[in-house]
Amino acid sequence: MSNKQAPHFRRTLTLFPLVILGLAYMAPMTVFSTYGVAAQTTHGMVPAAYIVALLAMLFTAYSYGKMVKAYPVAGSAYTYTQKTISPHLGFLVGWSVLMDYLFLPMINFLLSGIFLSAAFPSVPSWIWIILFIAMITGINILGIRMTAKVNGVLVLFQFLVTVIFVALAVKGITNGMGLGTLFSVLPFYNQDVSFSFVLAGASILCLSFLGFDAVTTLSEETIEPKKTVPRAIFLVTFIGGALFTFVSYITQVVYPDFTSFKVVDSAAFEIAQYIGGALFASLFLAGMITSTIASGMSSHASAARLLFAMGREGVLPEKLFGYVHPKYKTPSRNIFLISLFSLSALVVDLATAASFINFGALVAFTFVNLSVIFHYYIRNKQRGIKGAFLYVLLPLIGSGFTIWLWTNLDKHSIMLGSAWIIAGIVYLLYLTKFFTKKPPQLHFEEVESSVDSTEDQSIVS
Repeated sequence: MSNKQAPHFRRTLTLFPLVILGLAYMAPMTVFSTYGVAAQTTHGMVPAAYIVALLAMLFTAYSYGKMVKAYPVAGSAYTYTQKTISPHLGFLVGWSVLMDYLFLPMINFLLSGIFLSAAFPSVPSWIWIILFIAMITGINILGIRMTAKVNGVLVLFQFLVTVIFVALAVKGITNGMGLGTLFSVLPFYNQDVSFSFVLAGASILCLSFLGFDAVTTLSEETIEPKKTVPRAIFLVTFIGGALFTFVSYITQVVYPDFTSFKVVDSAAFEIAQYIGGALFASLFLAGMITSTIASGMSSHASAARLLFAMGREGVLPEKLFGYVHPKYKTPSRNIFLISLFSLSALVVDLATAASFINFGALVAFTFVNLSVIFHYYIRNKQRGIKGAFLYVLLPLIGSGFTIWLWTNLDKHSIMLGSAWIIAGIVYLLYLTKFFTKKPPQLHFEEVESSVDSTEDQSIVS
């Protein structure tokens, strides 16, 4: 065994397929998930909020690109913080990322209940939520494969539904619907609307960008990763943000009255009915459910495997979290725990759930930006005017943007997120015996690799 070459991936990915994979991970119909909440929060200026969010994400994408060059294998904010700033601080950033892993499955189940309840008002949303939780739990325990072809078809279907939505909206606008014109500055600038509303909306819409950094997990399969991956991250962020801005703009123009939604959380479904009638509304619903099933299944699997890795490394109790089902070879106890946690979808509203996820994401993004300063400017001493611009000013602007968005989150989300961080600090004190030893490492990159694999049994190699 010792003379055998360590297993490795073939480097086959170039820039174009990497960008396509990144856009697929972001999911094109994400723009509709929080549209109603964002429209009311921004007072009808969703596209403006997307531009603010995009600007913040582009600076963070730049910082991700710089850190990928420094650490082309690992791909998480935790890793960058742990290696460049402090192992203890890195643990807390990882703890924040864990919050995202736990809440992402829940928000997909919540969205399934919201849109199906809007389509079938006689069936309470809690029935749909429990049904989807049970279905995804069973699939993940049995270890079913989600092949690249199936995921590709699901993403293609979402793109198709989005294109039809835009086409119907444009047709409606030209026929006098909404503002009756394809060109209007109101979704971007309205002197009667305070910019603070736009910022509050941008802090919610960060959820749409989650996954732009997912291409970092494919570094070992990419040709010239130090050059290709940073470009892909930037392009995925820019193209995704441009798509979200354009679709939300068309949606705002065709349906400007954001105060008339019957159910705010499922506003996009109401707009789909308005522009395309019952037939397109059914197609739109199928697209949204396809999106939530695909995302729910993968995020549920990701969270379970993260807990498994943490259990195996001793970060969490191994007997519970490091368990593998003897027959199905899946982390069944973790899958059940994620399912139990996802039942919070029965009592949490969409705005709070989105803000809570964004709390962890914005903390992580802030420290990715700061990691650039610590790695390049402080440790590697890349100083001078160029160094100050590339490795201090740009990442500082990025971290400033993310902190700015973070302060505009819902106050309940900040309170809950802060409580989560405090719990992490207490747990870190316990693990390190009051900082007398180093914290255990979370190995996020190992989890991400196992999730990207199509074989569930890979986690017990």
